[in-house]
Amino acid sequence: MSAYPPEKAGQPGSQALPTRTTAGTLSDDEAVPDANPSDTAGILQERLQAWKHAVGYMENYFNATEKVEKAHAKEYEKVLKSISEPLKEGHHFDQSLGGIAGMFENMRSNTQGIANSHLETARNISGSVLPILSRLHAEIKNKSKELTHGAAKGAKNVTTARNETQKYIEALGQYTATFDSSGGKIEPPNDPYLLHRGIQYRLHNQVLEENNSRQDLIAVQDNFQSFEAHVVQTIQQSMSAFLQYVGGQAERQKAMYTDMTSTTQRIPQEFEWMNFLHRNGNLIIDPASPKRSMSSITYPNQDHQSIKPLIAGTLERKSRALGGITGYRTGYYAVTPSKYLHQFEDDDNFRKDPSAELSLYLPDCTIGAVSDCRFNVKGKDASKGKVGTAFQMNHEFSFKANTEEDAFKWWKAISEAAGAFNVTSEPPSAANSPVSSRNVSGPPAYAEKHAPAVQTQGLPQSQGLASVGPQSALDREARSAGSGVAPQTAGLIKSPMTTAAGTGKRTAL
Repeated sequence: MSAYPPEKAGQPGSQALPTRTTAGTLSDDEAVPDANPSDTAGILQERLQAWKHAVGYMENYFNATEKVEKAHAKEYEKVLKSISEPLKEGHHFDQSLGGIAGMFENMRSNTQGIANSHLETARNISGSVLPILSRLHAEIKNKSKELTHGAAKGAKNVTTARNETQKYIEALGQYTATFDSSGGKIEPPNDPYLLHRGIQYRLHNQVLEENNSRQDLIAVQDNFQSFEAHVVQTIQQSMSAFLQYVGGQAERQKAMYTDMTSTTQRIPQEFEWMNFLHRNGNLIIDPASPKRSMSSITYPNQDHQSIKPLIAGTLERKSRALGGITGYRTGYYAVTPSKYLHQFEDDDNFRKDPSAELSLYLPDCTIGAVSDCRFNVKGKDASKGKVGTAFQMNHEFSFKANTEEDAFKWWKAISEAAGAFNVTSEPPSAANSPVSSRNVSGPPAYAEKHAPAVQTQGLPQSQGLASVGPQSALDREARSAGSGVAPQTAGLIKSPMTTAAGTGKRTAL
């Protein structure tokens, strides 16, 4: 703006005009500068908004952490429930401290502590950390209101004053041009002199408003520095409180896990087993105790009379059906009180299950006479059960003992089991054969010389055995002469059938 000559005292416009100092980008060369104080107030307002959002972010973070801590508390309750029930077969573990049962009790206690620590942390965040940020948030909002009602209002007044000044400056320019073109003919209100005086007045008010706004903005800016320091300090305080609660919870959780681990590691490896042995000593095998032996074992009825054979031993057997092919085969035989003649491979009861290979029910069999250590038995094999026996055919089995004396022992035991109550007091001679004793008349009378009876262990003492007398020699003599019929025929002993008296006829085997 061009300088005007100084006015005389007492004339309008003679008082000194206020000076304007530089503020920001304001220039003293322009009556209405381009810089707007509202811009300064606006950027400060925007900065407060930024801080408010930053604090809001912190609040969101702590709120989310609080929810997570609550969720962790619930999840650890589920973890606790997984071991809350007593151990299955728990009586196998020592219930005192220092064992597996104590370890699980320690795990339950610490897991419950972890769940409680998460819940306590959530409460501390909501009760102690978030209120710090809530108060700071409120302070920022109040600061924003102060800026709006203070510096922002001053900036608005500056804008109004500048607009008034600008209007008079434009009017002065318009009527100075009219003055030059019209030769000085202008209406009184539009006199450039009056317009100039009006500009001076409004420019003075504008400068006052600008300087006042400047001072307000400077005060706000200076206060912003301390206020932001307070904001940062409050955020740091909230974070320290957050660390105190969350970090403390993490340390307690670590300590609880450490306690669980150390409790587990302190269990002696032999603790449970030794206590188990102590509690169940009556059920656990003592390694120092002797092994069991068959001789020391007892069981019910092991001495019952029905389990002791009437006679048992080795015999040779030949079946008439297969005898021509296989010959005699040695086996172990036993005559039982149940009136069975059983055949076994051997007398070993331990190598394999001693199942009978042949079982003859003697009351249903026909027993032949003894001849040269041999005697015959004709009947059905009952070892296959009732169904198998029903389809069996009668077979004639030839048995051979080691000696003739053993043959008589077997014959006597078998005869008594078969129920041969019609047998004569003399057993057949060694020369008799079941095959040759067919359709023979009554036996001739021979002088007999009885020998003492032969006793066999396990046999009933109802009858005695006759020794082989002179008739044996006669039999051998008749057989050497080619005769088909022995001089003496004791006949076949058939049970339960009886022999017809006086006929001498016998049923052939």
